[in-house]
Amino acid sequence: MTVIVDDLRPDDRRQTEGFARVRDRALPYMLHTPHSLAYDITHAHPDAHYRPLVAELDGEVVGTAQVGIAYDSVEPGQGYLNVYVDPGRTRRGAGSLLVRAAERHLAALGATRLLSWVLDEPDNRAFAERHGYRPSRSAHFLRLDLAGGTLPPRQDPPPGVELRPAAHFADDPRPLFALDAETSTDEPGDIPHEFTDYQAWLRETWHHPLFSAELTTVALVDGRPAAFSAARTDGGTRYGTVMTGTAAAFRGRGLAKLAKNDSLHRARAAGFAEAFTGNDSGNGPMIAINKWFGYEICGTEVRHVRELG
Repeated sequence: MTVIVDDLRPDDRRQTEGFARVRDRALPYMLHTPHSLAYDITHAHPDAHYRPLVAELDGEVVGTAQVGIAYDSVEPGQGYLNVYVDPGRTRRGAGSLLVRAAERHLAALGATRLLSWVLDEPDNRAFAERHGYRPSRSAHFLRLDLAGGTLPPRQDPPPGVELRPAAHFADDPRPLFALDAETSTDEPGDIPHEFTDYQAWLRETWHHPLFSAELTTVALVDGRPAAFSAARTDGGTRYGTVMTGTAAAFRGRGLAKLAKNDSLHRARAAGFAEAFTGNDSGNGPMIAINKWFGYEICGTEVRHVRELG
């Protein structure tokens, strides 16, 4: 039995479904569907050189890799590869083949620094270190039982503040882009980003098939977007917040918590049973907010780094 590595083809339903299945088994805390995976390939920024890979064994997808260049980084040469193997198909060489194929692709593009998220488990960390990667920062996945849990009660916004779904900005979402760009610069991370491409944001965020403008809540202060909690759904019963933040001028007023609480209540009312989110392990304030909502840590990843050349 030979493992074969191939490019993920967005029009190959067997591959996209296999990719989604492996990711669900290895990383059940993140939302994705075969359709969203195909969308990511066909709408990726050309400068990202995005190249998802699959490892197949006897026609079955047993491993996956998301590979590309961080094109919006202020530091050139930043590449990434995130490799996941079906937990029931490990120790067959799929992971190593995916890493080698990804590294060749990134090296040919001039990448000098490779970053990879690795599950915080002994076998996964040992695998990364054998391939020359050293551990860096960590991040947690958190889960909230929407169906059976209890949310904090809804609160009336203070004077001058109103809550609106992001769909309110359907005719002109640029104010939300500006808010997202500002708050993203404060996100902890290994790669500093410069978030300036509105058209890329439209493709990758606003028009993404998982994004829910109806469940994303924006807090406006005197009519100006000041805080938000961005929501995605998988078309089933799972809901996730992928970014929650407040513009610098409005921090310290509880607006992000207010927006997220509104989004969670509307998600539960819409029938979603589970809520997921993620936090850098050093982001104490956001972890505290999520614990206040009732989220519990359900998984951890450690970013690993390898320098080339």
